[in-house]
Amino acid sequence: MKIPKRIQPLVEEGLVDDVLRQLMSGKEASVYVVRCGDDIRCAKVYKDVDKRSFKQAVQYQEGRKVRNSRRARAMEKGSKFGRDQQEEAWQNAEVDALYKLAAAGVRVPEPYGCFSGVLLMELVTDSEGVVAPRLNDVVFSKEDAIRDHASMIEYTKLMLCAGLIHGDLSEFNVLVDDKGPVIIDLPQAVDAAANNNAVWMFARDVNNMTNYYSQFAPELANTQYAKEMWALFEAGELTPDTELTGKFAESEHIADVDSVLEEINAAREEEQERLQRIIDANEDC
Repeated sequence: MKIPKRIQPLVEEGLVDDVLRQLMSGKEASVYVVRCGDDIRCAKVYKDVDKRSFKQAVQYQEGRKVRNSRRARAMEKGSKFGRDQQEEAWQNAEVDALYKLAAAGVRVPEPYGCFSGVLLMELVTDSEGVVAPRLNDVVFSKEDAIRDHASMIEYTKLMLCAGLIHGDLSEFNVLVDDKGPVIIDLPQAVDAAANNNAVWMFARDVNNMTNYYSQFAPELANTQYAKEMWALFEAGELTPDTELTGKFAESEHIADVDSVLEEINAAREEEQERLQRIIDANEDC
């Protein structure tokens, strides 16, 4: 097929030898099957920011650190240079997340680098070399659904232990090969400790997975993995070796508003008395 304009520089640099076909076109990128020497890989071509339909970039980028102070100032001001730097950071975030999660034991495509807005990475296939389907295209037996759901819960736990949250995890961002699920699409990966939206994004990710697999294994719908993991994470007790139960006991403690107000008023009165004693002491002098 005709080589896309954005991939042409990679061909000229010898990183890509041929573009075989387009694999898919999504809200943030188009993906192509490419040949790199003897290897068949995929090239993810990020769409220009004004053509992307992923509109919530700001809430996902909250908490991301920019080491270069000049870049950080430019990104804050929103200059053309700043917008370019922000877009580059958005793209590099996926590469960084892929390396970090692979090291943490999460199944993700192997990355080979991001070049001029094009991410080269492993093409996930089955044992016969056929491109792996998305999770939403797979029908499971009850046993297989329980098994793969357990894998996804394990991966979300390992991601959280590594300080990351996918942020947009659903049956459309998971591939299924012969070994089970593989997580994809990570440019919006969220810093679990620094993003104010982290808790609900994490809950949405986990619950999306549970809701999908519970179509095939209804008992999964009663699990509370998101709440269990987040409570352990906040307490500093979540580790890669933590054995999860899927159970979570909601706090039965109900705040006694009257008692709290009484304590506040008492503290205020004590402070007023203290100030008055200071005034009286000054007047005596």
